[in-house]
Amino acid sequence: MDETKRIGILTSGGDCAGLNAIIRAVVFRAIGSYGWKVLGISRATQGLMSRPPEFVTLEIEKVDRLLTAGGTMLGTTNKGNPFAFPMANGELVDRSQEIIDGYHLLGLDAIIGIGGDGSMAILRRLAQQGGMNLVTIPKTIDNDVDITECSIGFDTAVNTATEALDRLHFTAASHSRVMILEVMGRDAGHIAISAGIAGGADVILIPEIPYTIANICDKLRERQEQGKNYSLVIVSEAVRTEEGEKISSTDPFGQSRYGGIGQYLANRISTCSGAETRVTVLGHIQRGGTPSPLDRLLASAFGVAAVDLIAEGKYDRMVGWRDRQVMSVPIEQAIARYCVVDPGSTLVKTARGLGIYLGD
Repeated sequence: MDETKRIGILTSGGDCAGLNAIIRAVVFRAIGSYGWKVLGISRATQGLMSRPPEFVTLEIEKVDRLLTAGGTMLGTTNKGNPFAFPMANGELVDRSQEIIDGYHLLGLDAIIGIGGDGSMAILRRLAQQGGMNLVTIPKTIDNDVDITECSIGFDTAVNTATEALDRLHFTAASHSRVMILEVMGRDAGHIAISAGIAGGADVILIPEIPYTIANICDKLRERQEQGKNYSLVIVSEAVRTEEGEKISSTDPFGQSRYGGIGQYLANRISTCSGAETRVTVLGHIQRGGTPSPLDRLLASAFGVAAVDLIAEGKYDRMVGWRDRQVMSVPIEQAIARYCVVDPGSTLVKTARGLGIYLGD
């Protein structure tokens, strides 16, 4: 039995399905196997920034029923870089030391940070600056964290997008329409290509592969000549216009948000093909809801592995999944490269082998 430790856990960045399952696994392993105390930090690093630090003491009884719960019981935020934190007067202030002090005020021996590549980069910088023992767990519906084959939340998002395509099939066929489904993915097309293949899309557009409206319309006419009076198109939100322009808007917090490529495509497809076209923007529905069985399994495995790394005194590492097993790598290595869809990958070859238009 290891010495009694106090460990913290926080969820940072956008929410996704499977976060509560990770928290549950961490608590089960830390308390059940090692007899440690687990503190859940509220609202990511903002909880450590507060005075007194905001946290909840986690017990097995509190987390026992979280396996299937969406969201995160701890809350999260994807706004406010602590090294340039926006204040009410518009000034940007370095508040990193407040977070570091919060870690030490709680008497933590280590902290588990659950986040994407951006969150992990910030947490690692804080850990190095403030002597914080850090282990991270990758979560993002975009699946764009390198090294690991899967991040928490991705499988559930793909399931949701696939179900949407399944449902759109019937409306498209009933009305002889082209149905366009716009999905999330930031700058990577993993959700679109996975759901597109699984959901039987006729056209898949991802930011990694260019396309032309003319070739899309050729594909739609080819289907019409085969007696198929409808088509399904799935497009990642980060896909640009045919001219290479980004479609996005700025929210009240000054952050750029993707959105609108589906309608752009609908307008042009209707013009060049004459097909009645409708758009569905799936949006945050991909983030919420009950996690898939795979996300629950990965979350459980990652949570246990993260606690074991702390027990072994192995810090500055991210747990991940490769070759059907949990492994860990230095965080620096995990965030060194943004993981996009490889145009030569198996999924790209599969889509083209099925006759799906995937760009030029």
